[in-house]
Amino acid sequence: ENKGIDDQVLLKTDGFPTYHLANVVDDHHMEITHVIRGEEWITSTPKHVLLYAGFGWEAPGFCHLPLLRNEDKSKVSKRKNPTSLVFYQRTGILPAALRNYLGMMGWTMPDGREVFSLEDMIANFDLTRISLGGPVFDLKKLYWLNGKYLREVVTPDEYLAHLKASVASDAYLKQVIALVRERVDKLEDFFDYGNYFFTGSITVSPLELIPKGRTADEVATAITELVELIDKQFAWTKDSIEALMRTYAEEKTWKPKDLFMPVRMAVTGKTATPPLFESMETMGKEICRRRLREAVTGLRALPVVTPPVGAPAPAAKPA
Repeated sequence: ENKGIDDQVLLKTDGFPTYHLANVVDDHHMEITHVIRGEEWITSTPKHVLLYAGFGWEAPGFCHLPLLRNEDKSKVSKRKNPTSLVFYQRTGILPAALRNYLGMMGWTMPDGREVFSLEDMIANFDLTRISLGGPVFDLKKLYWLNGKYLREVVTPDEYLAHLKASVASDAYLKQVIALVRERVDKLEDFFDYGNYFFTGSITVSPLELIPKGRTADEVATAITELVELIDKQFAWTKDSIEALMRTYAEEKTWKPKDLFMPVRMAVTGKTATPPLFESMETMGKEICRRRLREAVTGLRALPVVTPPVGAPAPAAKPA
């Protein structure tokens, strides 16, 4: 037993290789010449170089890129920014605009242009132009760039095609119609009543999310825990959503309405809507998850209410 050296496991006892060995062998046989990956792999690179040397193979060139960051410089994650392509598709971000924006993350065109095609980027790409500072993934900047594409790049016919392919597809409109048709008397009321089906984020007062007898912290904690469960939820149907929420309410010893009401407000912005679970199924997991996280942010921003000096302490809840 060697206690002084951290021996690298390359082959498991069941005969399967670890990532480090499989990665090197796979890249060699695919004749990979350049490995371009995130900076978190820097510490693994010496192991890979030694493996190439051990096999007598020529190692590829290695380049490590800075990780995308949130505005607070933390690593981009689904808890602070949407990371699913489904979210951006549903909110109407054009594929070309998203590719363009990602191309600007840590890299710039030689002439400083901010709007460029994939072909332009390929023609001008140079690893030496990559900035080592952590690029910030800013949704506002992405939306601004997408707006430029909508106004300056796509034609009216292309605009219509993109609209039908994302936020107003026939399949999606049929789902919304099935939920809204019993609740409106004029076609012109369709978009007003069901506007939350067609927007990415909604505006709702955090105070409206708090049921009587609950605190902002309790609701924020409950929604946060619910979102963690949603993250692990593979099926996204009205039945699976209802089962998840009812089970969670039961485990929290909450009345279902005390959970369902803030969730309804968070995902729709309204107290009266078509059935909650059907609405959530139609809007999709990514939109609901994003809105619930935004609701938590609003609740956490509320000032903490403390009893005045001399006020009696709240009675302890019975065990």
